[in-house]
Formats: sequence, structure tokens, C-alpha cells
Amino acid sequence: MAQSVKTMVEGGKATTGPPIGPALGPLGLNVAQVVKDINEKTKDFQGMQVPVTITVVNPEIKKYEITVGIPPTSALLKKKLGIEKGSAKRKEAVAGNATMDQIVDVAKTKIESMLSYNIREAVLEVLGTCVSLGINVDGKDPKEVQQLIIKGEIKL
Repeated sequence: MAQSVKTMVEGGKATTGPPIGPALGPLGLNVAQVVKDINEKTKDFQGMQVPVTITVVNPEIKKYEITVGIPPTSALLKKKLGIEKGSAKRKEAVAGNATMDQIVDVAKTKIESMLSYNIREAVLEVLGTCVSLGINVDGKDPKEVQQLIIKGEIKL
């Protein structure tokens, strides 16, 4: 029976400490090697929290698989715009200004893990995250951009 451990790690900076070490120790795996493999697989997501699943396929020979998920939409947006955090008071202060191309790039990155069936719906979801973070799109409120897409005034 395969056992698995799910956790969030900072890209390229996993350690043998909590939460990975204590979770994998009882399973008999070489924790240092697992952490090294996780860091190798997540190095492209440095500075972002990344979901990781470690599945012990065969405990006798200590065979395991590492599955790396896609970081949250908010983390992708913040990295794309070079901001550390969203606006605490989004109606009063703007955290950043994204271009429509940046929004589409994030949507393409995330589409596999979204509930969306096409790029238009994925872009609308990303714009919803922009609302929460206080990020404008091409100088406009993201809710306004969503309405323009719904009305067909912005084509994707």
C-alpha cells in the first residue's frame, strides 16, 4: 500500500526539518536524498510556495515518487509583477499593475489545475485573484476587465 505525504515547500529550499523530516522519518526513506530531489524539482519556483506530494511506492526498496504541483495563482501573479504582497486595502491602494499578456501567461500556467475549461474562463479566474490582491490590469480595475471579457469587448 503506497503512503504519501503532502506539503508546501518554498521552491528550491526544502529542508530535512519539519514538515518533511518528521513525516518521512517513520517511512524509512533517506530524508536528505528526498529533500535534495525536491529542491531539484522545485528550483524553478524559487521564492514561491509549491505543493509537493511524496509517495512511497515500494517501502522495501525505499522507492518513492515526487509530484510537484503548480504554485497558487496569487504567488504566480506576485512573482510576475515583482511584488511581495497584495494590497491590504485594495480599494484605497493598488499593489501593482499587470498587463493583459501577463494575466494570460499566468492563466496558461495554471489552467491544468483550475476549474476552467478554456483560456477565457481561466483568465476570468486569474482576474478574480487580481481583485483580491489589489492588482489592476492595464490601469483598469480587474472587475471592469472581467466585464469587458464577458461582453466580448476584449478577445482572448
